[in-house]
Amino acid sequence: MANIVKIINTETINQIISKYHMETTNLPTGTLARKKIKSTQVQIYRSKKIMFQGKDAEQVASEVLGQKMTPTQSSAPKTPKTYQFDSHNTIGSDEAGSGDYFGPLTVCAAYVSKKNALLLKELGVMDSKSLTDTKIVTLAEQIIQICPHSLIVLDNQNYNEKQAEGWSQVKMKAVLHNQAITNVINRIDEQSLEQIVIDQFVQASTYERYVIGPMPRKDITYFETKGESKSIAIAAASIIARYAFVKHMDKLSQTYNVTIPKGASNKVDLEAAKLIQKHSIQQLDQITKKHFKNRDKALSLVSRKRRD
Repeated sequence: MANIVKIINTETINQIISKYHMETTNLPTGTLARKKIKSTQVQIYRSKKIMFQGKDAEQVASEVLGQKMTPTQSSAPKTPKTYQFDSHNTIGSDEAGSGDYFGPLTVCAAYVSKKNALLLKELGVMDSKSLTDTKIVTLAEQIIQICPHSLIVLDNQNYNEKQAEGWSQVKMKAVLHNQAITNVINRIDEQSLEQIVIDQFVQASTYERYVIGPMPRKDITYFETKGESKSIAIAAASIIARYAFVKHMDKLSQTYNVTIPKGASNKVDLEAAKLIQKHSIQQLDQITKKHFKNRDKALSLVSRKRRD
């Protein structure tokens, strides 16, 4: 099945939507219009990219865009920086929220085939640390339509319970990564899988000791530091994990009618102190990772203000 991605202007978008009577309602976030033409799925994104996916992609793209599609136009950029992982059918996994006082820990594993690796690159998938939250939301909505994946969210209540039982954050991440990878393997044809790559947060031997149950396909599992920049599968997983975290933080901000800050900075301490004063320390513990030092700093700020 061929994949073609092109950038088009607003006038062309409107013409295509009108001419082909494309569907424009009840679509995923980031998707402007879609329609199946012959055996090819055509989707237009708000980023002004149009994607053709199907066995007749080149023919349909030529018809819709009014130009002949050449191999260089329907493939990845001419000189992509290709890593070993992107030339294999790969499951990548990564997490978000581990360094943030507020919000959950989110872990995602995503399967990216060699074919879809090219497609994701054309869509702009890259290291999530280089992307704004707005861009992450847009890309995640596209990735989840393309890649089999498993997203696991460990909310603050369960996180704090595990931490109180003696689980380190590293153990939590190892267990969640292992489960997410297992879930994805169960959703694909395992015979097509060639590699598994985990964004490394601990030595492989420690990871294996921490996981509950066996590591699936240990024989083809690799650990890579700064994996988001080395594997498109990790980058895809990272974006989905970050997307889930961002959405959760947005919901917290709406619930408490304040902008809940990310990270673990002094700004976080100040906002936590305000929430203690307005609500209670017990309420704060429901939406934060209790063992972070920010908790003690926030309590200290509240105590100091009361003395003043």
